[in-house]
Amino acid sequence: MAATMNGEPQYDRTEEVKRFDESKIGVKGLVDSGLTSVPRFFIHPPETLSDLKPKTKPESVVIPAIDLSGPRSTVVEQVASASRSFGFFQIVNHGIPVQVLDRTIGSIRAFHEQPTDVKARFYRRDTGTGVSFISNIDLFHSKAASWRDTLQIKLGPTLAELEEIPEVCRDEAVEWNKESRALGERLMGLLSEGLGLDTDRLKNTTCLEARLMVGHYYPCCPQPDMTVGLSSHTDPGVLTVLLQDHIGGLQIKHEGEWVDVKPVPGALVINIADILQILSNDEYTSVEHRVLANPSHEPRVSVAVFFNASARDALYGPFPELTSPGKPALYRQFTYNDYMRRFFTKELDGKTLTNYYRL
Repeated sequence: MAATMNGEPQYDRTEEVKRFDESKIGVKGLVDSGLTSVPRFFIHPPETLSDLKPKTKPESVVIPAIDLSGPRSTVVEQVASASRSFGFFQIVNHGIPVQVLDRTIGSIRAFHEQPTDVKARFYRRDTGTGVSFISNIDLFHSKAASWRDTLQIKLGPTLAELEEIPEVCRDEAVEWNKESRALGERLMGLLSEGLGLDTDRLKNTTCLEARLMVGHYYPCCPQPDMTVGLSSHTDPGVLTVLLQDHIGGLQIKHEGEWVDVKPVPGALVINIADILQILSNDEYTSVEHRVLANPSHEPRVSVAVFFNASARDALYGPFPELTSPGKPALYRQFTYNDYMRRFFTKELDGKTLTNYYRL
């Protein structure tokens, strides 16, 4: 806090955010301290808060759930349809044992529930080691912080050094890397075929190679109507595979309304990211999504793997096979480095980057 000319305290958000970041305690540390209201820099603007409660209840809208054990032609058709209309879908019978799902979620929860001084050793905003524990990647760029902490682990092109990965989740991260990469390759094949392209078209664009795992932890929020767990945004990169627990709170924007992505036991949530929308020339769509602040006394835990292209200096734009005189390219070409630089120097705020590259 800083003093004004008349002696009244003036709120210094920059200083408050800096102090929070330097404490390395994360949001869970705030909760553990016993606070009963969210700090001011977590309070979102009125236009965000007024949008938290849906104007209507689109209960009839259900995110598609696709059984991957069905006939391939049927699965391709269902995946393509969901990618065009929703940008999100859930998958069941995906081949990853439920025990692996449970171990992965459990290990991320175990990391976040370690003593603060243990976690603080991993708290850093630079990603040179391939592993970092932070609260809010856009903390210094956003209008307001969100009520969550995150463990990030680089999975590819090469996995972070094993000794850098916290021991409490090390074996599980290695296992999840193997399982999620195989699933990602399978999904990329289905998505390629859904566009009428060769099965390996996306794989050959290095879209499987640069992978990042993020383990989010959403503690109980004392004022869930004043903040969010994760601001509305679309994902960078190509594709996201999400494992969520049973608590819920994830929502997508569909036809102007926020729709719940209700947890399905044993299912994984898949969503199209910005680069795939661009590569597909708007055949597939990346959709705004958010996570509400957690009102439950039980924490919400989720694990996402972001699939990105590893050829960072290559040019990206709509696949030539998907353009024609009748449907010209809708985006200009750009390098992946340029895209990621723009993403990480702004706050999470809707769907601005696809609009930036649109012709």
